[in-house]
Amino acid sequence: MGKVKAVCLSKNKGEAKRDNLQAELIEQHGLKGDAHAGSGHKQVSLLALEKIDDFRAKGAEVVYGDFGENIVAEGIDFANLPVGTKLRCGKALLQITQIGKECLHRCAIYHRMGDCIMPREGTFAVVLEGGLVQTGDEINAE
Repeated sequence: MGKVKAVCLSKNKGEAKRDNLQAELIEQHGLKGDAHAGSGHKQVSLLALEKIDDFRAKGAEVVYGDFGENIVAEGIDFANLPVGTKLRCGKALLQITQIGKECLHRCAIYHRMGDCIMPREGTFAVVLEGGLVQTGDEINAE
């Protein structure tokens, strides 16, 4: 069982996402108000809190949303779940579509740290059933 720690959005592409505490997941679209939402297979970006904490332990000063993630959760290792896994988060249902992300350009975090966790830890999903997601919600694989 996991627990949502942050729900991050950005109004414009190319800017870091920031914790919004809650947002509406829209079926086959993503998070309402997020610049990266849309009809593709990467509607929602997921990242485990433990992976962010490990990166912080290496000296990185990062906050929720700096990696472009939409949902940060504690207690669930998204990158080790197989593609196709369904995740229940409140009333919403997500399905993992991709593990890892090939970065087209090196981000500010990579330039600062010489590393970024998204290529190996970033996980993407589509929204099968919409609903509100907020900090404190449980998130579980079905």
